[in-house]
Amino acid sequence: MKPIFRYILIEIFKLDKKKGELPDKQFESEVKKAGIEFSHLFHDFFFIIVGVISATIGLKGFLLPNMFIDGGVMGISLIIAEITVLPLSVLIFIVNLPFLIMGISTISRQFAIKSIVAITMLAVSVHFFTFPAITNDKLLIAVFGGFFLGLGIGLAIRGGAVIDGTEVLAVFVSRKTSLTIGDVILVFNIMIFSVAAYVFTIEIALYAMLTYLSASKTVDFVVSGIEEYVGVTIISYKNDEIRLAILEKLGRGCTVYSGKRGQTLEKVDILYTLLTRLELAKLNTEIDKIDKEAFVIMHSIKDAKGGMIKKRPLE
Repeated sequence: MKPIFRYILIEIFKLDKKKGELPDKQFESEVKKAGIEFSHLFHDFFFIIVGVISATIGLKGFLLPNMFIDGGVMGISLIIAEITVLPLSVLIFIVNLPFLIMGISTISRQFAIKSIVAITMLAVSVHFFTFPAITNDKLLIAVFGGFFLGLGIGLAIRGGAVIDGTEVLAVFVSRKTSLTIGDVILVFNIMIFSVAAYVFTIEIALYAMLTYLSASKTVDFVVSGIEEYVGVTIISYKNDEIRLAILEKLGRGCTVYSGKRGQTLEKVDILYTLLTRLELAKLNTEIDKIDKEAFVIMHSIKDAKGGMIKKRPLE
């Protein structure tokens, strides 16, 4: 941790220490944990801010000046903005709000708060900032408008938030049904493009599909697929503390394997857990609080069923 951040955190915790509420060892531990929390929060909001800037460029520089739309909640907001007098900045927040409330129970309260901040920032930037129309070529508008919008969505997800609530809805529905997250997003967007074809023209709906494909592929590139789960293997001398953090802080299950280290043949417990990419930032934070030297392996999983990650469908 940088000295200035450490100094600030020590000053913050000094009041409790003076009261005798924290022993020396616990005091140092609390300062260290708070420092890691602050560092991760700064890292997350950096991604969110850059993501908001990128999404604003995609909307104001490409899509809005040419009456193009996208899929997801952003597509709904753009359609309503075109057929009503309501400003897009207000609609971005209003349409996303139900999904953010859903995110409190589906993902976590911290995720919902960060998403509210991210969407508010996007709404403000769309309302107050202006960009010149970069091109009038429809193909370039669809491809690069989708690219910048997808880049913004992907970076926000890397920061542990969303600026489009479609992903939250998909996670929620997938846990209640046998549908995968990818299936839910696909069905949701088919309905949006059908409405766009009716309200506008088939040509606009087709370009909207191209915009969506460009955006979704960019999101996949940035976060390696929102529709995928992540399997995480953790090897650490403090595996029991990490196990408790996974169970209590993230509300996820985990499996403990018995293994041996390759060089010394020393026995070691290996943790394995499964979670969504929206929860990955929180897991990294909790691991760093306990053991920054932990060996962590992550790999993508297309889908999962049963256990604590997803409920079985009703039969």
